[in-house]
Amino acid sequence: MTVMSILSRKGHEVLTIEPTAALSAATKLLAERRIGALVVTGADHRIVGIISERDIVRALGERGAQVLDAPVAEVMTRKVVTCSERDTTAELMEQMTAGKFRHLPVVEQGRLVGIVSIGDVVKSRLEEMQHDTEALQDYIRTA
Repeated sequence: MTVMSILSRKGHEVLTIEPTAALSAATKLLAERRIGALVVTGADHRIVGIISERDIVRALGERGAQVLDAPVAEVMTRKVVTCSERDTTAELMEQMTAGKFRHLPVVEQGRLVGIVSIGDVVKSRLEEMQHDTEALQDYIRTA
């Protein structure tokens, strides 16, 4: 299964935030929308970072509650790993495991077109495995 098939089911909406926004605004948006990460985009709508729950917890632990007044740019992860719609769930699992992150923005021709989470990938892989199991059971029944 590919990223394109995941996005066709879940949609292409990606919540973004500007690097100058206060970290408290990012925290509020994450909580309200019940998501784990926001893509940080610059004036040209290009990805400049990603801010995740982990980034926020780490910053709170290091700098205390006053960090919530800091701009997102001070806390975000700047080196953003992305994927394309052609990537497979197996490739995503490998990337996420190796990089120890849970969200991958999807980019096509330099444009942000979606985001996939580890939950999306696991759900997709489980569906694939269920389909394979059913196909094998059908084969055994008809053999």
